[in-house]
Amino acid sequence: MTNWKEYKLGELCTITSSKRIFYKEYVSEGVPFFRSKEIIEKANGNDISTELFITKDKFQEIKDKFGVPLAGDILLTSVGTLGVSYQVQESDYFYFKDGNLTWFKDFSDEINTKFLLYWLRSPLGKEGFNSITIGSTQAALTIAGLKGIKLSIPDLPTQTAIAEILSSLDDKIELNNKINQELENLAQTLFKQWFIDFEFPNEKGEPYKSSGGALVDSELGEIPKGWEVGVLEDLIDFSNGNAFKSKELLKEDIGDCYHVFKMGHIKKGGGLNADGTKSYYEKSKAKKLNKYVLRVGDLLMCMTDMKGNVALLGHTALMNENDKYIVNQRVGLLRPNNALGIDFPYLYILTNSNDFIEDLRSRANSGVQVNLSTSEIKVSKVLLPPKAINVAFDNCVKAFFESIFNNTKENQELTNLRDTLLPKLISGELEVAEVMAEKA
Repeated sequence: MTNWKEYKLGELCTITSSKRIFYKEYVSEGVPFFRSKEIIEKANGNDISTELFITKDKFQEIKDKFGVPLAGDILLTSVGTLGVSYQVQESDYFYFKDGNLTWFKDFSDEINTKFLLYWLRSPLGKEGFNSITIGSTQAALTIAGLKGIKLSIPDLPTQTAIAEILSSLDDKIELNNKINQELENLAQTLFKQWFIDFEFPNEKGEPYKSSGGALVDSELGEIPKGWEVGVLEDLIDFSNGNAFKSKELLKEDIGDCYHVFKMGHIKKGGGLNADGTKSYYEKSKAKKLNKYVLRVGDLLMCMTDMKGNVALLGHTALMNENDKYIVNQRVGLLRPNNALGIDFPYLYILTNSNDFIEDLRSRANSGVQVNLSTSEIKVSKVLLPPKAINVAFDNCVKAFFESIFNNTKENQELTNLRDTLLPKLISGELEVAEVMAEKA
């Protein structure tokens, strides 16, 4: 670190916030308006779960008078959940809430913006935030405080090299995520073709319905002749999650612990959010809780949601690892029983389909919270195609999900590598040349 120089953050960029947008200026559609929550979701690579908007005219007025975030600028959460950073992309189109987020822009020639992004995410960045945090009721970072944070940085070529090493890992993670989404979209398309449009291949390999296949009436509408209507319980073994006491759960993994699967591990629209709430339970205390330990192919359903913002209720996540998680209360465990050859690909797509979610939510109990009962989940109406069709579908799509699981596992390894390298490179403990030598 002999050639590293010390600066204050405020010497390397302009640190500011947005112009205030009032509640009355929110509209139902237009330019997305982000708060801390949305920036955290963007930083984690997740879809935006709640959308607010301002008019295009208001956005253009602000852009013309004061400017808006440009590609390469950085936004930092500064109230509540502190220090989550996101770098604006070329494709981004949004404005943001003042106070909640701090805006880094107009960078000095002395700093590589991607290097700064990683510094903000490093332990050194976290230490800097902790040193200036104010507020006992609600923690906050002030612009004045952020400007005064000190950091040591190497010369620009070294910054660029460090940023490229870490970015290469993030780029591979992003590519795997895109591939996974494409594979899931393919599975959903095939599901719709076979089980909604009824264009599964008939005995001659031709699309059933458009080739004149017979349809008969049922309580779910017209369905192919020979198919039946059953209930979800015909296809799964259902159990509620374990009611852990909060004092039993650990905030950190002390070794040989289960990750506790909570509702926050389920994405809006369905899917596994591995970055969900971090709680842990010692395996030595779970010897009588084996039925709650999750395995590959288990489905986890959100059974409770907020009345004013029902986003997760009924949606499921698909477990991709054995013996890592143990399920908490208010999450339903749906374990396929392989009746009629129906396995987790069919059930995962079914339980996240619009018709299934709409029907299930219509039978929820509503109070301050909206809750699904075990009995209503079990009696959800489902189609029961013949076994041969189900097995054929499973043979087609299970390879998609196996690829998704493999990509997800690789992403975990890449994330661990990045998180190991980041603090060492950013602090100068590890030289760029050492990393490049290991790659060679």
